[in-house]
Amino acid sequence: MPHQPVAPTKRRFARSMRRESTEAEDRLWHELRGRRLDRIKFRRQVPIGRFIADFVCAEARLIVEIDGSQHADSNYDRERDAELKARGFRALRFWNDDVPRDLNAVCDTIIAYVGDQSLQPWR
Repeated sequence: MPHQPVAPTKRRFARSMRRESTEAEDRLWHELRGRRLDRIKFRRQVPIGRFIADFVCAEARLIVEIDGSQHADSNYDRERDAELKARGFRALRFWNDDVPRDLNAVCDTIIAYVGDQSLQPWR
């Protein structure tokens, strides 16, 4: 992923989002950080264009989003996904309650998507 300058305000906002993450984001980050999940490198709350992605695996061009109910059928998310896709990323989305309910399935799905770049997100 070529380095693109990030506006200082966006950088500060991403930092604040790291400090104020949801319980589901914290639980998933515990599995992703430090290459704990199948030796895959992830970063969290990463500015990409005008958006901030929850988790990014740059090598696989995969973004993992943990969404609350406010994201159900959201025009903003469709616009966001279209821009991220135009930048060469796939956005894999899980609901907040997917993480505590079945963390193993979430992690297995992420591993599968990192390993097979032809897989396309379902929502």
